[in-house]
Amino acid sequence: MNDERPLFLVGGYSSPYSRKMRAALRYRRIPHRWMLKGSPEAAGLPKPATDLIPVLVFPDAPDEANIDSTPLIRRLERDWSQRSVIPPDPAVAWLDALLEDYADEWLTKAMFHYRWAYPSSAAKADRVTVLEHYPEVQGTDLAELAEAFSRRQIARLEVVGSSQATAPVIETSYRRLLELLDDLLARAPFVMGRRPGSSDFGLFGQLSQLVLFDPSSVEIAAAEAPRIIAWVHRVEDLSWLEVEHDDWIDRGGAAEDLRPLLVEIGRVYVPFLIANETAISGNLDRVECEIDGTLWTQRPFKYQAKCLRRLREAFGALAEGDRSWVEGTLAGTGCERLFE
Repeated sequence: MNDERPLFLVGGYSSPYSRKMRAALRYRRIPHRWMLKGSPEAAGLPKPATDLIPVLVFPDAPDEANIDSTPLIRRLERDWSQRSVIPPDPAVAWLDALLEDYADEWLTKAMFHYRWAYPSSAAKADRVTVLEHYPEVQGTDLAELAEAFSRRQIARLEVVGSSQATAPVIETSYRRLLELLDDLLARAPFVMGRRPGSSDFGLFGQLSQLVLFDPSSVEIAAAEAPRIIAWVHRVEDLSWLEVEHDDWIDRGGAAEDLRPLLVEIGRVYVPFLIANETAISGNLDRVECEIDGTLWTQRPFKYQAKCLRRLREAFGALAEGDRSWVEGTLAGTGCERLFE
């Protein structure tokens, strides 16, 4: 696309998916205007049917409000060719998509848990989020808006699966991710090699909250993984980074270096994805499965069943040799269960 008119990106600083999309646009040097939801600047833009952020409005479709960061990143790939975030090797690109999905749909459980299950974090998040969108509110009005927002968000903890029973699973998984990512980023600047892939931006979005904003999870990162904090600061704006086509991780590097992350995904996210699909296909009102020796329960989530279908469809679209390589790479990680 040669159109230099800017896209409009409406979001919020405390929204991991907003930060994900903004960072991807910055890296790709795609002209855009960032504006806060609820701001006067965003008032004239179209609203999505579902009240979610970020919202992306394309200059050739000014009346269309687009949401959902994962397909939006793919749409941007079709419209802008420079500085792609999708590896050119289809098999490696499938792994990149799996890692992005893990970040968007599992790591977000840790983000929501640390923000709203801990009173000190909730007390910060409710006030800061209100002030982010209404910077002049104060006094009683601020207190009432913050309390209402906090009450609504805390009530949603069960929706994402956060409870006293599942808290140890979420928190130990977060700590393991910090350790695994710290080890990986000590060897290469990005998950996908010497240039970022879509998974880098997915991880960045959630970690922008976990290691920079929410006190409980920030304290853990500061003590155990300062490299991740520095990485998140860097990925916030990669417009300065020059990349080459051969900066992508190759198959040998992906099979070896990404395996610990794949084992983590197979350990925690894959059991949930399969149980969630089972609950939805059976019209059940509860997801139940064992994760790390703990009974995990929550409401079924239709969108995450869609994520599983999307991964399976992308895998099925691979050439036979590419599918064989992916199968061999996943063998023994627990992720091979995705195709059972």
